[in-house]
Amino acid sequence: MPARKRKLLPPAQLCERLDAAPEQTQRKTTRAEGGDRDEAQDQEEHRSQYFASNDESGARLRFNFFNQPCVDLARAFLGKVLVRRHCSGTELRGRVVETEAYLGGEDKASHSAGGKRTERNAAMFMKPGTVYVYPIYGIYLCMNVSSQGEGAAVLLRSLEPLQGQDVMRKLRAAKRRDGARALKDRELCNGPSKLCQALDIQRCFDRRDLATDTEVWLEDSEGETPGTREVVSAARIGIESHGEWATKPLRFYLRGHACVSVVNKEAESKLDVTAKSHQATT
Repeated sequence: MPARKRKLLPPAQLCERLDAAPEQTQRKTTRAEGGDRDEAQDQEEHRSQYFASNDESGARLRFNFFNQPCVDLARAFLGKVLVRRHCSGTELRGRVVETEAYLGGEDKASHSAGGKRTERNAAMFMKPGTVYVYPIYGIYLCMNVSSQGEGAAVLLRSLEPLQGQDVMRKLRAAKRRDGARALKDRELCNGPSKLCQALDIQRCFDRRDLATDTEVWLEDSEGETPGTREVVSAARIGIESHGEWATKPLRFYLRGHACVSVVNKEAESKLDVTAKSHQATT
């Protein structure tokens, strides 16, 4: 018997439906944990007086930041703050601590390898700063951002949660089995699909402009930057079947950071050797 075709919703309607689910989950969790506690009170506690709104902060990064080669952008993302204005009004914030560069063209691990364009990967060929969201295993999402270069984009792998952790925890819990233990802060966004769940990054965010969007954007950070930690260059994760491209050091992370998804000891050892050699010659 042939499978029934499902009618696809327009992106705007899809986002509206997806937005409703986390909001309902948050309301139920609040009532269960706090009795008659007012949900508006919970939301207010997640807003920080130290963070201005998107339009007021002046820290938002615009097109010029994203308009750079893919590897440079992947490194430049480290230390920057990804902000998601949730439907509840809460601003969810996380510092980028791990990225991967996908170069397009000859990069066989890239969705755009060989210049291949499809409806799915169209965002990779759009102007720098375009969000590319794609599903994996049919249930999880990953968020990328286009850079200079035909079909090139940066995968956001891990964040350090900075603001809105309780909301992030509820959003993650909605995707986990009943009775699962509460997640620690460092576990909320330490993987590409985890950060999409925690920040409620949806499939319909695909092709949005990170430089101008009102629900998700990137800000500069006065806190930790790559200058205060070593940047490790290592092989990317989960692309072992792509020959020589599987071993190229196109993953970048802040060394020693607890929120990094996978630590590469071999790459860190090479970094130590390079540092010692540099000291010996100076």
